[in-house]
Amino acid sequence: MAALTKRLTHYATGGGCACKIPPGELEDVLAGLGVAAPANAPGEIVVGLENGDDAAVVRVAGDNAVVSTVDFFTPVVDDPFDWGRIAAANALSDVYAMGGRPVVAVNLLCWPRDVLPYDVAVEVLRGGAQMAAQAGCHVAGGHSVDDPQPKYGLAVTGLADPDRLLRSDAGEPGMPLSLTKPLGLGVLNNRHKATGEVFPEAIATMTRLNDEASAAALAAGIRCATDVTGFGLLGHVYKLARASGVTAVIDAAAVPFLEGAREAVRDGYVPGGTRRNLAWVTPVTDFGTTDEETRLLLADAQTSGGLLLAGEIPGAPVIGELRPPGPHAVVVR
Repeated sequence: MAALTKRLTHYATGGGCACKIPPGELEDVLAGLGVAAPANAPGEIVVGLENGDDAAVVRVAGDNAVVSTVDFFTPVVDDPFDWGRIAAANALSDVYAMGGRPVVAVNLLCWPRDVLPYDVAVEVLRGGAQMAAQAGCHVAGGHSVDDPQPKYGLAVTGLADPDRLLRSDAGEPGMPLSLTKPLGLGVLNNRHKATGEVFPEAIATMTRLNDEASAAALAAGIRCATDVTGFGLLGHVYKLARASGVTAVIDAAAVPFLEGAREAVRDGYVPGGTRRNLAWVTPVTDFGTTDEETRLLLADAQTSGGLLLAGEIPGAPVIGELRPPGPHAVVVR
């Protein structure tokens, strides 16, 4: 592979899911966008724009539904193969977060062709293909454009039982909240971009598929879930609580964090996306006496994070519970 003039993460202004459009701004864009389904469209929309779920779901026949999603982002690590693996795992996660199984994906590649050599792109695509193969998902073609900043991801199509979906509006008071991966990916990735330090635990976390967690949730009869990505734990739990008409209570002491995450916050490696997440959820959250460091970590913009489940599965810590609606959508204690 050709030597680069600078590290891969320095070819882009953002990094991973922290480069998403801020959640409040995105909701303003989508407000009032509802489009009536064409009369001649096959199937029935089961999950659409209403609650910002992780993927769209269309019932096509009986107990068969198609799950459709897309996700791509700028480099989150300097190793192109790892970036491809992480981006693919992140895109596949949206299907798992709905209780589906990925079947086929197509590549999305934006490449500064006059700046980055194509053999780097080959490594990115190879990483994505390996992760899709691990998921048992075909990769068949895709689309590429010349772009000033490198971006990569997948558009994924999966299958699911429309009567056994995981969705954000199915939460009820009394349900426990579980989290399947530790937090801190955003601040550690930001430190990696700034210093070049490599965090193997973070890479292993981002490249771990959510397939087993999704299957365990379905087996346990869980029907309410989302994955934790660019809007942080607090952003995603707020969306779940709002869609379900409940209050979510988070026990900050029970939330797992990656080694080095707190130190990264203390040393100032907080992504702009994390700060925007915290600003977005603060008006709807009762933080009590929670310190600023913990607030930032709970709002940290994750890339290929875990599943947030309204229920319990083996190996996933319980980090809170859903309660009847109160004055705040989210309470952190």
